[in-house]
Amino acid sequence: MHAIDYSLIAAYLVLVLVLGFVKRLRKDSSASQMIVGGRMLTLPALVASLVSTWYGGILGVGEYSYQYGVSNWLVFGLPYYLAAFLFAMFLAKKARQTELLTIPDRLAQVYDNRTAALGSVIIFLMTVPAAYVLMLGVLAEQLFGWPFWVGVLLGSATSIVYVYLGGFNSVVRTDLLQFGLMFTGFAVLLVVLVTNYGGWEFLKEHIPDSHLTWHGGNSGWYIGTWYVIALATLIEPAFYQRCYAAKSANTARTGILISIGCWAVFDFMTTSCGLYARALLPELADPVSSFPALANAVLPVGLLGLFALALLATVMSTVDSYSFLAASTFGNDILRRFGWIRPDQVPRYTRLGLVITSVLAIVWALFFRSVVDIWHAFGSIGTPALLVPVFYAFVGKRRLAASRAFVMIMFAGGISLSWYVSKFFSDSGEYWLGLQPIFPGLAVSLALFVTSHFRASGHKR
Repeated sequence: MHAIDYSLIAAYLVLVLVLGFVKRLRKDSSASQMIVGGRMLTLPALVASLVSTWYGGILGVGEYSYQYGVSNWLVFGLPYYLAAFLFAMFLAKKARQTELLTIPDRLAQVYDNRTAALGSVIIFLMTVPAAYVLMLGVLAEQLFGWPFWVGVLLGSATSIVYVYLGGFNSVVRTDLLQFGLMFTGFAVLLVVLVTNYGGWEFLKEHIPDSHLTWHGGNSGWYIGTWYVIALATLIEPAFYQRCYAAKSANTARTGILISIGCWAVFDFMTTSCGLYARALLPELADPVSSFPALANAVLPVGLLGLFALALLATVMSTVDSYSFLAASTFGNDILRRFGWIRPDQVPRYTRLGLVITSVLAIVWALFFRSVVDIWHAFGSIGTPALLVPVFYAFVGKRRLAASRAFVMIMFAGGISLSWYVSKFFSDSGEYWLGLQPIFPGLAVSLALFVTSHFRASGHKR
């Protein structure tokens, strides 16, 4: 990279910090002001914040599209659009109308504090942004030549320092900038690629035939697993937080629907760039680095720096958002719900949660070293545990019994966790019975729900 590229990145980092620090929280700020910004989120801000936050796995998208081609759209695109649409139609308005702060607040309101506490622990583990911290390390290696661990540490620190002082409103202000940069950077890269190398015909000649199939060489079961994992959108804390923070229920629903269109446009650009990476760099050792490696190969000075900003903005917007979600879960939902702190202490301990979250994210990033593996692991365990109890906490006239909701979270999550670790004790490296861990957990959850439903119907008669 040239000095011009570095100067663009330096200017971006300064601007992010200025936006993050421009309005700090007062010492006497309430939990509502810190966690949902006083419920004043406008439609443009909601769209920019949600789009940039939920697309932080940019290197994972590059990894998958490099390895499996257009099936990336069927794995990381379509199922999530469908799930987001379901959220918008069935949950967005109801979430905003509850006037709560977090998902566990709703679990406590509908079930009991014990169920909310258990749900809080799972949500905390699911929102620790290990996958995105890993990406910061990879970007540091590719763009600056730094050791992986240096990028992980510095990237994490830069992404949370302003959140520590400004809370949710700092996240939103920086997301507005990052939203613009992520779209601009990929649009520029795609235009350069098409102009210099050609379009569809070039790709057909230079990538494997399997990359143009719907499955990309993977089994239908594997792809189906991601459709089930996408249902985690219905329990996605980032969605609920922005609905809780929206100025109105209509703003919440409309914002999600507009966001789906933005994700579709961005997916077209990222999948296309992933195909070009495979065509131009067929011997790439680490597919996670496909986007930065492609940019290094084809972009001139200045535009390389702009694309580096797109990558950094996409990842950092998710690191700060999910770090804050995990931190607020730690302070508001774990410590307060277990009775270890008073409600007025939530802002202080949310800041402590930021530090703890960052340490966990760094440790897990160093352990997994694969973005897709992290998504798969935590999605396969957390989704079965929370999907049914959370969904029915907002939808449906008949609620689950509190004891049944607690058992559902504990057993469904436990079964999926046991199934996930089974491959580490198998000589073949396969899961028990060849089943992906999300399916046994969901089967247990649905079985408990059905028996609870019929038992309630029997009592009613």
